[in-house]
Amino acid sequence: MINLIINKHVVVLATVIVLLLSGCNDSGTPADTPTSGNITISIDESFQPIMDSQVYTFESIYKYAKLNPQYKSEGAVIQDLLRDSTRVVVLSRDLKPEEKEVFEQRKLIPRVVKIAIDAVALIVNKNNTDTLLTLNQVQDIFSGKITSWSDLKPGNNIKGLTIVFDNNNSSTARFVKDSVLANQQLPANTYASNSHEALIDYVSQNENSIGVIGVNWISDFDDSTAVRFLEKIKVVGISTETNPETTDSYYQPYQAYIAQGTYPLRRYLYIISTEGRTGLGTGFASFIAGDKGQRIFLKSGLVPATMPVRVIGLQQ
Repeated sequence: MINLIINKHVVVLATVIVLLLSGCNDSGTPADTPTSGNITISIDESFQPIMDSQVYTFESIYKYAKLNPQYKSEGAVIQDLLRDSTRVVVLSRDLKPEEKEVFEQRKLIPRVVKIAIDAVALIVNKNNTDTLLTLNQVQDIFSGKITSWSDLKPGNNIKGLTIVFDNNNSSTARFVKDSVLANQQLPANTYASNSHEALIDYVSQNENSIGVIGVNWISDFDDSTAVRFLEKIKVVGISTETNPETTDSYYQPYQAYIAQGTYPLRRYLYIISTEGRTGLGTGFASFIAGDKGQRIFLKSGLVPATMPVRVIGLQQ
């Protein structure tokens, strides 16, 4: 009799467990694996065009994977990661020592993967004849030493000069301060727009402006949005020589020049994951760093980090 009661209890308990497990499986939410699940990813908004392509392709291949990209300023993306609002981010810089220390205190080791080489492009109004600048002139513009286009060349009659970024806390502004100005502050004639499209519209409507933008917004010639943007503005060529003798010394942010390093305003693109196990974020990072993801970067005009890029010289 006692054995019978115990057996009945075992059967009831087993039934409850099975029902609970069945309820979980029937909830419609796929399990979190490298190719399935549902996660939110915070992404530097200057990379939205290329990352939209990566997300679309990944979800097309893995039908049980749902990625929710949140495009924000670099500062907001970092805060999401530090506050554990997301476990996966895409940025144009590695973590700083003090940021890594936050994760060390949580017993987490961030996985940082370099996925591409990007560039920061300078754009000007269609009516501006100064589309070739030396790196020294670029530094003088961003430091405030040059405050008018007429100061660059006597033949340029455009008065004043306005520097425009996509927003106050953007990665392009941080890049200019860190890499061009050696941590100096930007001058008083610097302004921020509300979006990349607003930035391009502002430059197209104001002769004295110079805009700073991630090159992937204008690098994919098969993308209708990039082509439309390029019709509105001019892209500046930059020379690292102090006194260039020919126009051949100036380079625009084309893929070959980014790969060779002849275009100077280059930066790396990283995907950073703090997942404690191998989940969907890790799977997406592996996809981007793998063959398919690297080919998407190649097509977009960026330089893949893990795939060789052929640069072919043409005989004149």
